[in-house]
Amino acid sequence: MLAVNTADNRLLVFDLTGPGREPRLVATIPVGLEPVSVRARSNTEAWVVNHISDSVSIVNLTTLNVVATVPTDDEPADVVFAGWPIKRAFITCSQVNTVLVVDPNWPLAAPRRVKILGEDPRALAVSPDGRKVYAAIFESGNATTVLSGGGTLEGLFPPNVVSDPLGPYGGINPPPNAGSAFNPPIRSGLPTPPPGPLIVRKNAQGRWMDDNAHDWTALVSGPNAAASGRPVGWDMPDRDLAIIDASSLSVSYARGLMNLNMALAVHPSGVITVVGTDSTNEVRFEPNVNGRFLRVRLAAVYPTAPGLVWQKDLNPHLTYVTPTLPQSERDKSIGDPRAIVWNALGTRGYVAGMGSNNVVVVGANGQRLGQLDVGEGPTGLALDEQRGRLYVLNRFAASVSVVSVQDLQERARVPFFDPTPAAIKMGRKHLYDTRRTSGLGHISCASCHVDARIDRLGWDLGDPSGEMNPLTGQNKGMGIPGLTTGFEPVHPMKGPMTTQTLQDIIGKEALHWRGDRAGLEDFNPAFMHLQGDDVMLSPAEMQQFKDFLATLTFPPNPFRNLDNTLPTHLPLTGRYTTGRFAPAGQQLPNGNAVRGLALFRPPRLLGLGAFACSTCHTLPSGLGTNMTWDGTRFVPLAPGPNGESHLGLVAADPSTNIVFKVPQLRNLYDKEGMELTHTESLAGFGFSHHGVSDSIARFIAAPAFQVQSDQELADLTAFMLAFSGSELPHGSETTVLEPPGPDSKDTHAAVGQQVTLRTPWPGSEQSALLDTFLSLADSGKVGLVVKGRQGGRQRGYTYRGGGDFQSDRAHERVSAAQLRSRAGLGSELTWTVVPKGTQWRIGVDRDEDGVLDGDE
Repeated sequence: MLAVNTADNRLLVFDLTGPGREPRLVATIPVGLEPVSVRARSNTEAWVVNHISDSVSIVNLTTLNVVATVPTDDEPADVVFAGWPIKRAFITCSQVNTVLVVDPNWPLAAPRRVKILGEDPRALAVSPDGRKVYAAIFESGNATTVLSGGGTLEGLFPPNVVSDPLGPYGGINPPPNAGSAFNPPIRSGLPTPPPGPLIVRKNAQGRWMDDNAHDWTALVSGPNAAASGRPVGWDMPDRDLAIIDASSLSVSYARGLMNLNMALAVHPSGVITVVGTDSTNEVRFEPNVNGRFLRVRLAAVYPTAPGLVWQKDLNPHLTYVTPTLPQSERDKSIGDPRAIVWNALGTRGYVAGMGSNNVVVVGANGQRLGQLDVGEGPTGLALDEQRGRLYVLNRFAASVSVVSVQDLQERARVPFFDPTPAAIKMGRKHLYDTRRTSGLGHISCASCHVDARIDRLGWDLGDPSGEMNPLTGQNKGMGIPGLTTGFEPVHPMKGPMTTQTLQDIIGKEALHWRGDRAGLEDFNPAFMHLQGDDVMLSPAEMQQFKDFLATLTFPPNPFRNLDNTLPTHLPLTGRYTTGRFAPAGQQLPNGNAVRGLALFRPPRLLGLGAFACSTCHTLPSGLGTNMTWDGTRFVPLAPGPNGESHLGLVAADPSTNIVFKVPQLRNLYDKEGMELTHTESLAGFGFSHHGVSDSIARFIAAPAFQVQSDQELADLTAFMLAFSGSELPHGSETTVLEPPGPDSKDTHAAVGQQVTLRTPWPGSEQSALLDTFLSLADSGKVGLVVKGRQGGRQRGYTYRGGGDFQSDRAHERVSAAQLRSRAGLGSELTWTVVPKGTQWRIGVDRDEDGVLDGDE
């Protein structure tokens, strides 16, 4: 049995033939960074997908070594083998929405690319005859989108359609959500709610409806679509499952499954089954969604008729009438499902709930048949009917649960090595655990902040019965002349706002789009008021949560050069002109991110000529400064009572004219997909806090920013895409137009990159890559390790600098040239760039006990 140990960057090989049918670990094989899936091509060869390394490790299961490394596009997620009579490898590359098609006999040859018209394809499966490949589209959307409303500036795009008299409310903004009234009622004494955008959802009849059963179709896709900035016929097809012909590579789609399609498996009948979650984000106001803002789904698609779909709620015991049930009822729930497998007869399916730490059993029609608890964070399933065993990979617990399929009892739990830091182990349950942190047992913070990132949706979590927030103690305007006025208390009816990432938020307070949460502690009531739990986190638990979140960083930026420099000729395929200069919808020219950086900083002044972009969006994170201008210099602000920072807020948002924290800019490429210059979008939410700006170029083209041409739009877009990766110039304490910004927790672009040597004389391309790896490691920006089998043993080497490697034996050092010379068939060596500071653990001292791996 094969399994990936994601935290330890290894493939695990278990022997199942021993007494008691308990897995016995017989090999751990180093692969790439963050392996997330594995498939056996044969009894002697396995392919391991490395999410951060952007690679697939081909492992010889006889020599127990990586024999080749296949480079992929950004953030690969899964691999399968399909086709007839010739089988090829199909690899999903989630960040760029492609499936690579690789000839396994010539894996390093140039692959073919299949474009997937959906955001973030990940899990794969194959039809019983091997002629079809199925790809689940992880962030497919749920047919919701946002309509602009609230902006009053001339020329603002998209137009304020919610206030348009042609709308179903005759321009009333915000419109009511319960007939002609608000539910809950607006608190007496509150000022008039500010106008704002509105979320609508396409129903089964193709009509765009709000949560008050009012029809906006005419202004979204119909004859008056221009009122919302859309072309007539605009649509968001909501593709959930890609169906690829393994021979012709043509693609068709199944629609209408759910928002997050997390895992899939083919039923023995040939029906494709998908598990995941579906959000009800079109419903407004926190009291109305408390504890009930999503459903955990099982969907089935008939391959001969992809339009024919049925769905089942995997939590049939829940009625969603109240937000809270007794713990005994919560313990029946499944949350955050990440794997599904069927028995050979198709009478039983098994679904792993990563958030609920359990496995549920379903029948052929999706009905619940049973459940059992397993280890923390189950993400993988393997069914061995011959031995009557279900094996469950518990990612967070670093173990394999051995389950008897006869009586559904856990017979054993086999641990494996886990290098995960204690702060992560202690704190991540507060993000993921659905039973611990919700009132119905099926949701958690990670239901929206998926894997601590985003769900690509917007939510209107205001509360008409709430109170005004004066933002006391926040860094309003950073003391910069021209930015310190216009601040007013924020209204509890805040309108739609897109989900923000949790990466690198600790130490970057205040939090939330509006900066109305002084620190993470201010979100504690959400465990009760949004997730329906009985209690909030204790102070000790909140500290655990903060310590965990403080470990989260941004991944390597796929748009930067390998040496982490900004690209000067970045193709902007699929990114279009906005109509400010050339007609809308034309391909943008290549972008020069170096020129974009110059446009972002002084002396180039945008806005009304008073500020540069970096005046507010300080480098290297894009956040506001944690200082205030005293007339001659920027002065640091003292931490708050919980150690929180006070990053800058502004009151000059051009689309709503209300107060906002200056947002960070490091994950913008994760939010692309909405497009209003064409009739089709892959996402319903884009940029800015409410998601109404459909593209980066559109936001930059706003009248408030005085760009001069489409080339400048392209250059700034290229810089925005390549923003993360640090190594950007900091501001100055004495320069009012460019304050010093907080440091950024992000990752060098080269981290994860790999080369496997099978000969002492690599080709010129591989040789050049190795030279680059050594140069980057010599600069101190990254670490470098080498792993492979030598003399019949697994060996490791860590680069110390100056061409010198420390081996996994304390008294042995070798040169880079010597390591190159040791590569050969059966003794392949894989060179991997790793994050700075991790090279010793990954390379030579796995358990960090001071005794090197080769000496233990």
